[in-house]
Amino acid sequence: MKKPQSILITGASSGIGAALAQHYAAPGVTLFLSGRNHARLAEVEDACRSSGALVDGRIIDVCGELDLTVWIHQCDEIAPLDLVIANAGVGLGNTDGANLHDVAKRTFEANVGGVFNTIHPAVDCMRKRGQGQIALVSSIAAYQGLAGSPAYSASKAAVKTYGEALRAMLRPENITVSVICPGYVRSRITDRNDYFMPFFMEADKAARIIATALAKGKGRITFPWPMVPVARILTNLPMWLLDLVNRPMGTKRAED
Repeated sequence: MKKPQSILITGASSGIGAALAQHYAAPGVTLFLSGRNHARLAEVEDACRSSGALVDGRIIDVCGELDLTVWIHQCDEIAPLDLVIANAGVGLGNTDGANLHDVAKRTFEANVGGVFNTIHPAVDCMRKRGQGQIALVSSIAAYQGLAGSPAYSASKAAVKTYGEALRAMLRPENITVSVICPGYVRSRITDRNDYFMPFFMEADKAARIIATALAKGKGRITFPWPMVPVARILTNLPMWLLDLVNRPMGTKRAED
């Protein structure tokens, strides 16, 4: 695929979002970055500018549909968007089962509603030009609901399924949709996990994997590779066996 020159990334103040922004930063590239922490986002902006990119950073909550829609359309007017990465999300664990309703509601508002608020205005812009690329950040947790994070797992499963269906819907319009399903990657979420995380990966390595796969137009980007067969096996385990292995593993409380 053509190398993107105008890229919008939500949740760009830390983790995968920040790493992707710095990976794509280069002369001739315009980056539109959003986040909720001014200090962290400013650091990412400065790093990207030092690599020669033009950068427009904005403090926006992806749950705010109107503000996000207006901003995305403004970005598209400045530099028609080639690639939009809906990365912002939260990880609010429920290892003790407390506050199930509140955690589920907040998680879906950010992880599903925030993705919708990002990609739908972008799709509207891209349809007018008949081209573009959308990437939705899901998780390897989308393959199987985790006992300690039911809302997180379910929200990421919704993003995965929606993105895969949207890919088929928009393909005839020359809009490529990819779903990203990372395993454990360094972020504010994983920094707070107090349990063993297999095949843990640094964010800059994850960004390289994602960018390479997006350049090839891949529909589903799941990594690290040893986790792929594990995820598929878990998906197909009989429930009696899954009951034995699927147990809460600690805390997960952070927002990206």
